[in-house]
Amino acid sequence: MSDQLFQAWVYLAATPLVGLTATLLAYQIGYAVFLRANRNPLANPVLIAIALLAVLLWISDTSYQRYFEGAQFVHFLLGPATVALAVPLYRNFQTIRRTAFAIGAAIVVGSLVAIVTGIGTAWLLGASRQTLLSLAPKSATTPVAMGISEQIGGLPSLTAALVILTGIIGATFATLLLNAAGIKDWRARGLSVGIAAHGIGTARAFQVNEVAGAFAGVGMGLSALATSLLVPAIVKLLL
Repeated sequence: MSDQLFQAWVYLAATPLVGLTATLLAYQIGYAVFLRANRNPLANPVLIAIALLAVLLWISDTSYQRYFEGAQFVHFLLGPATVALAVPLYRNFQTIRRTAFAIGAAIVVGSLVAIVTGIGTAWLLGASRQTLLSLAPKSATTPVAMGISEQIGGLPSLTAALVILTGIIGATFATLLLNAAGIKDWRARGLSVGIAAHGIGTARAFQVNEVAGAFAGVGMGLSALATSLLVPAIVKLLL
Protein backbone atom coordinates (compact mmCIF):
# COMPACT_ATOMS: atom_id res chain seq x y z
CA MET A 1 0.00 0.00 0.00
CA SER A 2 2.80 2.40 0.96
CA ASP A 3 4.59 1.58 -2.32
CA GLN A 4 1.44 2.42 -4.24
CA LEU A 5 1.12 5.72 -2.42
CA PHE A 6 4.79 6.48 -3.15
CA GLN A 7 4.30 5.71 -6.84
CA ALA A 8 1.23 7.93 -6.90
CA TRP A 9 3.20 10.75 -5.27
CA VAL A 10 6.07 10.36 -7.78
CA TYR A 11 3.56 10.62 -10.65
CA LEU A 12 1.71 13.61 -9.18
CA ALA A 13 4.90 15.46 -8.24
CA ALA A 14 5.98 15.47 -11.90
CA THR A 15 2.71 17.04 -13.10
CA PRO A 16 0.63 20.15 -12.32
CA LEU A 17 -1.89 17.79 -10.69
CA VAL A 18 0.05 17.98 -7.42
CA GLY A 19 -1.39 21.45 -6.79
CA LEU A 20 -4.93 20.26 -7.52
CA THR A 21 -4.51 17.15 -5.36
CA ALA A 22 -3.05 19.12 -2.46
CA THR A 23 -5.93 21.62 -2.64
CA LEU A 24 -8.62 18.93 -2.61
CA LEU A 25 -6.94 16.99 0.20
CA ALA A 26 -6.45 20.13 2.29
CA TYR A 27 -10.12 21.04 1.94
CA GLN A 28 -11.24 17.50 2.76
CA ILE A 29 -9.13 17.59 5.93
CA GLY A 30 -10.57 21.00 6.79
CA TYR A 31 -14.12 19.78 6.17
CA ALA A 32 -13.53 16.66 8.29
CA VAL A 33 -12.31 18.87 11.15
CA PHE A 34 -15.36 21.10 10.64
CA LEU A 35 -17.71 18.09 10.96
CA ARG A 36 -15.73 16.75 13.91
CA ALA A 37 -16.19 20.12 15.63
CA ASN A 38 -19.97 19.80 15.19
CA ARG A 39 -19.95 22.44 12.38
CA ASN A 40 -18.52 25.10 14.66
CA PRO A 41 -17.87 28.23 12.52
CA LEU A 42 -14.49 28.69 14.24
CA ALA A 43 -13.38 25.47 12.49
CA ASN A 44 -13.87 27.04 9.06
CA PRO A 45 -12.76 24.48 6.42
CA VAL A 46 -11.47 27.17 4.03
CA LEU A 47 -9.28 28.68 6.75
CA ILE A 48 -7.94 25.25 7.73
CA ALA A 49 -7.23 24.37 4.07
CA ILE A 50 -5.35 27.63 3.49
CA ALA A 51 -3.24 27.08 6.62
CA LEU A 52 -2.40 23.49 5.59
CA LEU A 53 -1.48 24.54 2.04
CA ALA A 54 0.69 27.41 3.30
CA VAL A 55 2.61 25.01 5.56
CA LEU A 56 2.94 22.47 2.72
CA LEU A 57 4.30 25.05 0.26
CA TRP A 58 6.72 26.36 2.88
CA ILE A 59 8.02 22.90 3.86
CA SER A 60 8.34 21.69 0.25
CA ASP A 61 9.84 25.03 -0.92
CA THR A 62 7.22 25.16 -3.69
CA SER A 63 6.53 28.49 -5.36
CA TYR A 64 2.95 29.78 -5.59
CA GLN A 65 3.24 29.82 -9.41
CA ARG A 66 4.15 26.12 -9.43
CA TYR A 67 1.29 25.28 -7.08
CA PHE A 68 -1.23 27.31 -9.08
CA GLU A 69 -0.44 25.39 -12.30
CA GLY A 70 -2.64 22.62 -10.92
CA ALA A 71 -4.86 24.58 -8.52
CA GLN A 72 -6.13 26.75 -11.38
CA PHE A 73 -8.60 23.97 -12.22
CA VAL A 74 -10.34 24.66 -8.89
CA HIS A 75 -10.16 28.38 -9.68
CA PHE A 76 -11.91 27.71 -13.01
CA LEU A 77 -14.79 25.98 -11.21
CA LEU A 78 -15.61 29.17 -9.29
CA GLY A 79 -17.55 30.36 -12.35
CA PRO A 80 -19.91 27.34 -12.62
CA ALA A 81 -20.27 27.29 -8.82
CA THR A 82 -21.40 30.93 -8.87
CA VAL A 83 -23.90 30.20 -11.65
CA ALA A 84 -25.23 27.25 -9.59
CA LEU A 85 -26.38 29.78 -6.96
CA ALA A 86 -29.29 30.43 -9.32
CA VAL A 87 -30.91 27.14 -8.22
CA PRO A 88 -31.68 28.14 -4.58
CA LEU A 89 -32.51 31.64 -5.80
CA TYR A 90 -35.13 30.15 -8.11
CA ARG A 91 -36.54 28.01 -5.30
CA ASN A 92 -36.92 31.06 -3.05
CA PHE A 93 -37.81 33.60 -5.74
CA GLN A 94 -41.24 34.48 -4.32
CA THR A 95 -39.78 35.14 -0.86
CA ILE A 96 -37.05 37.31 -2.36
CA ARG A 97 -39.53 39.20 -4.57
CA ARG A 98 -41.75 40.11 -1.61
CA THR A 99 -38.80 41.73 0.18
CA ALA A 100 -37.16 43.38 -2.83
CA PHE A 101 -37.30 46.94 -1.45
CA ALA A 102 -35.78 45.98 1.90
CA ILE A 103 -33.09 43.97 0.10
CA GLY A 104 -32.18 46.94 -2.13
CA ALA A 105 -31.91 49.33 0.81
CA ALA A 106 -29.86 46.85 2.86
CA ILE A 107 -27.44 46.25 0.00
CA VAL A 108 -26.79 49.96 -0.62
CA VAL A 109 -26.32 50.75 3.10
CA GLY A 110 -24.32 47.56 3.78
CA SER A 111 -21.97 48.11 0.84
CA LEU A 112 -21.46 51.75 1.81
CA VAL A 113 -20.65 50.85 5.42
CA ALA A 114 -18.24 48.10 4.32
CA ILE A 115 -16.32 50.50 2.07
CA VAL A 116 -16.17 53.48 4.43
CA THR A 117 -15.33 51.52 7.59
CA GLY A 118 -12.57 49.61 5.78
CA ILE A 119 -10.97 52.76 4.38
CA GLY A 120 -11.46 54.68 7.63
CA THR A 121 -9.91 52.01 9.85
CA ALA A 122 -6.89 51.58 7.58
CA TRP A 123 -6.45 55.37 7.33
CA LEU A 124 -6.43 55.70 11.12
CA LEU A 125 -3.75 52.99 11.27
CA GLY A 126 -1.58 54.94 8.83
CA ALA A 127 -2.01 52.84 5.66
CA SER A 128 -0.67 54.22 2.39
CA ARG A 129 -2.99 55.58 -0.31
CA GLN A 130 -2.40 52.53 -2.52
CA THR A 131 -3.31 50.23 0.36
CA LEU A 132 -6.50 52.20 0.96
CA LEU A 133 -7.39 51.90 -2.73
CA SER A 134 -6.71 48.15 -2.61
CA LEU A 135 -8.84 47.79 0.52
CA ALA A 136 -11.90 49.72 -0.67
CA PRO A 137 -13.62 46.86 -2.61
CA LYS A 138 -12.71 44.13 -0.06
CA SER A 139 -16.31 42.98 0.52
CA ALA A 140 -17.08 42.30 -3.16
CA THR A 141 -16.47 38.90 -4.71
CA THR A 142 -12.83 38.39 -5.81
CA PRO A 143 -13.03 38.89 -9.63
CA VAL A 144 -15.12 42.06 -9.25
CA ALA A 145 -12.96 43.42 -6.42
CA MET A 146 -9.74 42.87 -8.40
CA GLY A 147 -11.24 44.64 -11.42
CA ILE A 148 -12.33 47.63 -9.30
CA SER A 149 -8.93 47.80 -7.59
CA GLU A 150 -7.12 47.84 -10.93
CA GLN A 151 -9.35 50.63 -12.27
CA ILE A 152 -8.88 52.97 -9.26
CA GLY A 153 -5.11 52.46 -8.90
CA GLY A 154 -4.92 49.76 -6.21
CA LEU A 155 -2.95 46.51 -6.24
CA PRO A 156 -5.22 43.65 -7.49
CA SER A 157 -3.07 40.97 -5.84
CA LEU A 158 -3.31 42.74 -2.46
CA THR A 159 -7.03 43.21 -3.00
CA ALA A 160 -7.46 39.46 -3.65
CA ALA A 161 -5.72 38.63 -0.37
CA LEU A 162 -7.85 41.16 1.53
CA VAL A 163 -11.05 39.82 -0.07
CA ILE A 164 -10.24 36.25 0.99
CA LEU A 165 -9.33 37.42 4.50
CA THR A 166 -12.61 39.35 4.73
CA GLY A 167 -14.59 36.30 3.62
CA ILE A 168 -12.91 33.99 6.12
CA ILE A 169 -13.42 36.42 9.02
CA GLY A 170 -17.05 36.91 8.02
CA ALA A 171 -17.76 33.20 7.67
CA THR A 172 -16.04 32.44 10.98
CA PHE A 173 -17.57 35.11 13.19
CA ALA A 174 -20.90 35.97 11.50
CA THR A 175 -22.89 33.36 13.45
CA LEU A 176 -21.49 34.54 16.79
CA LEU A 177 -22.17 38.21 16.00
CA LEU A 178 -25.67 37.63 14.61
CA ASN A 179 -26.60 35.49 17.62
CA ALA A 180 -25.27 38.16 19.96
CA ALA A 181 -27.33 40.79 18.10
CA GLY A 182 -30.46 38.64 18.46
CA ILE A 183 -31.08 38.44 14.69
CA LYS A 184 -33.04 35.24 14.06
CA ASP A 185 -34.59 35.86 10.63
CA TRP A 186 -32.77 33.61 8.13
CA ARG A 187 -33.34 36.15 5.36
CA ALA A 188 -31.63 38.95 7.29
CA ARG A 189 -28.83 36.67 8.47
CA GLY A 190 -28.09 35.40 4.98
CA LEU A 191 -28.28 38.79 3.31
CA SER A 192 -25.89 40.39 5.81
CA VAL A 193 -23.37 37.59 5.41
CA GLY A 194 -23.53 37.76 1.60
CA ILE A 195 -22.96 41.53 1.61
CA ALA A 196 -20.09 41.45 4.10
CA ALA A 197 -18.35 38.17 3.28
CA HIS A 198 -19.17 37.41 -0.43
CA GLY A 199 -18.69 33.80 -1.64
CA ILE A 200 -17.03 32.31 1.44
CA GLY A 201 -19.76 33.74 3.64
CA THR A 202 -22.41 32.49 1.21
CA ALA A 203 -20.96 28.98 1.37
CA ARG A 204 -21.17 29.15 5.18
CA ALA A 205 -24.80 30.38 4.97
CA PHE A 206 -25.77 27.38 2.82
CA GLN A 207 -24.25 25.07 5.44
CA VAL A 208 -26.60 26.56 8.04
CA ASN A 209 -29.90 27.12 6.19
CA GLU A 210 -31.03 27.09 2.52
CA VAL A 211 -33.08 30.31 2.83
CA ALA A 212 -30.08 32.04 4.42
CA GLY A 213 -27.91 30.73 1.58
CA ALA A 214 -30.32 32.01 -1.09
CA PHE A 215 -30.39 35.49 0.46
CA ALA A 216 -26.62 35.42 0.90
CA GLY A 217 -26.32 34.72 -2.85
CA VAL A 218 -28.52 37.74 -3.58
CA GLY A 219 -26.44 39.86 -1.20
CA MET A 220 -23.17 38.72 -2.77
CA GLY A 221 -24.28 39.37 -6.35
CA LEU A 222 -25.98 42.73 -5.87
CA SER A 223 -23.39 44.08 -3.43
CA ALA A 224 -20.75 43.44 -6.10
CA LEU A 225 -22.76 45.70 -8.41
CA ALA A 226 -23.27 48.32 -5.68
CA THR A 227 -19.58 48.23 -4.75
CA SER A 228 -18.51 48.76 -8.36
CA LEU A 229 -20.67 51.90 -8.48
CA LEU A 230 -19.94 53.26 -4.98
CA VAL A 231 -16.17 52.74 -4.69
CA PRO A 232 -15.10 55.13 -7.51
CA ALA A 233 -17.37 57.86 -6.12
CA ILE A 234 -16.18 57.40 -2.51
CA VAL A 235 -12.52 57.26 -3.53
CA LYS A 236 -12.93 60.48 -5.53
CA LEU A 237 -14.62 62.13 -2.53
CA LEU A 238 -12.33 60.91 0.26
CA LEU A 239 -8.97 60.12 -1.39
